[in-house]
Amino acid sequence: MGDSNRAILVTGAAGFIGFHVVKRLIARGDSVIGLDNVNDYYDVRLKQARLAQLTPLEGFQFVKLDLANRLGMKELFAEHPIKRVVHLAAQAGVRYSLINPHAYTDSNIEGFLNVLEGCRHAKVEHLVYASSSSVYGGNTHMPFSIHDNVDHPVSLYAVSKKANELMAHSYAHLYGMPCTGLRFFTVYGPWGRPDMALFIFTKAILEGQPIDVFNQGKMRRDFTYVDDIVEGVVRTLDRPAESNPQWSGDTPDPGTSSAPARVYNIGNHQPVELLRFIEVLEEAVGKKAEKRLLPLQPGDVPATYADIDDLARDVGFKPATPIEVGVPRFVQWYREFYKV
Repeated sequence: MGDSNRAILVTGAAGFIGFHVVKRLIARGDSVIGLDNVNDYYDVRLKQARLAQLTPLEGFQFVKLDLANRLGMKELFAEHPIKRVVHLAAQAGVRYSLINPHAYTDSNIEGFLNVLEGCRHAKVEHLVYASSSSVYGGNTHMPFSIHDNVDHPVSLYAVSKKANELMAHSYAHLYGMPCTGLRFFTVYGPWGRPDMALFIFTKAILEGQPIDVFNQGKMRRDFTYVDDIVEGVVRTLDRPAESNPQWSGDTPDPGTSSAPARVYNIGNHQPVELLRFIEVLEEAVGKKAEKRLLPLQPGDVPATYADIDDLARDVGFKPATPIEVGVPRFVQWYREFYKV
């Protein structure tokens, strides 16, 4: 792929999605620089175990660095010839943004600005960055469309992701720098995050502990299997955002732009009720869960459901792995990794 001496930078390489993206890029022959600060927002051992899988791979180089380190980020882009960037590092989690809001401005605003500046000076061909379904906030018009206005966020995490989309747009407009944001919808799968429902539920069921089921289990989520996310990321990366000559400032469409800036939803577009998700998990584990039904949490939205027509049209791919396939794969990984 392309000129061999220029690498793809993947931020958040020790993270759940970053790890899978790096493996995929290396497998197809790309050189990859993986950046991560290996913070302790969740169990560092899991991040180190992911990195241990990546470091022996030929064409992979790891850089331990914090996105918010302005000088370090400047040097990274100056010292390495980087052709494209997949920006997945972020302070994650909706509920944690109620406890530690500054973590979100440091990583997701300051850190993202450092990424944008690096890309601008290095004349990077394409920046693909993680946004989130949380940007839809108070929207209840289903399915969520990139052509809908998203101005009613309900958590600071969502605000930071919406800010990323706006920041990327301004850089695309000012410097002609192609930027594509991918709004991920509830990603799950092997090597997943311990703060996510599937991981928490699996651990609890195996240990015979009760699980907290919010919104009485009536939450609906567009659970998206990690391999589908990776496929979407890589396909998008290979297709730099282009400006839409039809875009009009008189009737501004939020989904496209006169600048080379794009956002896409990437979700399974088959929302599943949380209680059904738990049923599938119980079958995979071979054990029933003891459920504590609780109200909706602050910052959470009752339902997510992705319209992915634009992604399908532009990159020719739709996530389609059903939970009946994806959940047992996660459980198998969990049992092997934790030897239970």
